[in-house]
Amino acid sequence: MFEALTRGFREAQNRLAGLTELNEKNLEAALREVRTSLLEADVELGVVKRFLEEVEKKALGTTVQTRIRHGGETHKVTAGEQFVKICHDQLVGMMNFEGDPIALAPSGRTGVMMVGLQGSGKTTTAAKIARWLEKQGKKPLLVAADMQRPAAVEQLQVLGAQIGVPVFNLPGQTPLDICRAAPDEAARTGRDVIVYDTAGRLAIDEPLMQELAAIKSAVEPSNIFLVVDAMIGQDAVKTAKSFNERLGITGVVLTKLDGDARGGAALSVKEVTGAPVVFAGMGETTDKLEPFRAEGMASRVLGMGDVVGLIQDFEAVVDEKQAEKDAQRMMRGEFTLDDFLNQIRMLQKMGSLSDLVDKIPGLSGMVPPGAAQQLDDRELVRIEAMIQSMTGEERDDPNSLVREPSRVKRISRGSGQSAEAIGELVQKFLFMRQMMGGFGQNLGVMGNIPGLRNIAMARNARKAMQGGGFPGIPGMGFPGMGGLGFPGMGGPGGGDAAPKMRVLSKSEKNARKNQRKRERDARKKGKKR
Repeated sequence: MFEALTRGFREAQNRLAGLTELNEKNLEAALREVRTSLLEADVELGVVKRFLEEVEKKALGTTVQTRIRHGGETHKVTAGEQFVKICHDQLVGMMNFEGDPIALAPSGRTGVMMVGLQGSGKTTTAAKIARWLEKQGKKPLLVAADMQRPAAVEQLQVLGAQIGVPVFNLPGQTPLDICRAAPDEAARTGRDVIVYDTAGRLAIDEPLMQELAAIKSAVEPSNIFLVVDAMIGQDAVKTAKSFNERLGITGVVLTKLDGDARGGAALSVKEVTGAPVVFAGMGETTDKLEPFRAEGMASRVLGMGDVVGLIQDFEAVVDEKQAEKDAQRMMRGEFTLDDFLNQIRMLQKMGSLSDLVDKIPGLSGMVPPGAAQQLDDRELVRIEAMIQSMTGEERDDPNSLVREPSRVKRISRGSGQSAEAIGELVQKFLFMRQMMGGFGQNLGVMGNIPGLRNIAMARNARKAMQGGGFPGIPGMGFPGMGGLGFPGMGGPGGGDAAPKMRVLSKSEKNARKNQRKRERDARKKGKKR
């Protein structure tokens, strides 16, 4: 999602590798890399200038302690790491806001007015917010007040039926009349939050603004959310500025952040309008909405992952008690293709594979440049088709496919996949099952994810009972991820069984060369003394 931004910050850190002080000379080169990546990501020019000025002000003259004592351990710190820390804090400051995503009215019913241009995903976002409100214990009412776009009312009614939220509309009436009547309908049906889906246009025009201003005056909503398509780059910021000047928006919802968005809007909106990003849309279905977290977004921009967001994704789709039972079974070597299929379905619920890679700390830097964006979610569908074409016996004992090749031909016909793809899937699965013996040795913060907490304990218990087990195999620790087709990382469609070596960029090579030279000079200087 933020490949251009992440690449720029990584290049800047490489330029500072091995240094112990940030001065004007070395900082200029690092800031140049950051400036280029920010502009490529469509961050507004004024925002870029202010960001770089603040980072430079905080970084200049900073002497870095190369060794820091913390928690009884000594840690090495470089100027590059100090620079990233300064950038991270500045990014958080640019995007952060205090308070809940939706401000509840002190008395009566809370109004949430959705505004935006056509095609931004406004109607779908209205349904997503209604679903999110229900999870918070609220009783939302959706109001279909977009009488401009054909089938907008029908679309909201279909979405409302999917999530079990009533939709209010008065056929033949004006949007203003519909919105005025909505509070009475909410009182009659016992609804405490009203979500108004208003009309949009292909471009901002005066009739649209007058209609929205009249609705705002009539219903006095506590929240006015502008829905912005993150893929339109700097135009998203211009749109936000125009709506804010006329309506006084209280928050922004960025949609389509799971696509090839450059990410500049996320960094620019609050700086330009003063209105914070409150929600982020990460997919098309009504469950793909999450409160915007500046800390997590800043970490992902810097290529540091987002563990908190990752854990929240797991908690949303995983039954914790069942996950713990599954973990125990894996340690006993009882992991089957049915279990693998359940893992695939869980991943599908969590969102796109590229988004998942962004959230896993360090993983985005391990894959080749651009590889994360090339992850094909359809690979999961193909694997699911192959497993579903197997009998129960074959899922429990994949070795039967190795013993009897005729079974593979039958599965190939049933799934529409090649015999080679099925054979590769089985091999990867058997290898992955062996990995379970070493699973959980170095989970670190990943140990907070449901289903992974007791794995190290289970492994130790298994070794004690059996006198050993399979040797630990380094890996990132997600059941089934080794066979899901990550480019260059193994799995069906993924190529090699081990990660490929990443080709160093020119700046990385120069940084390492300069670091080696500084080390040689330091050694010579020590000998002379």
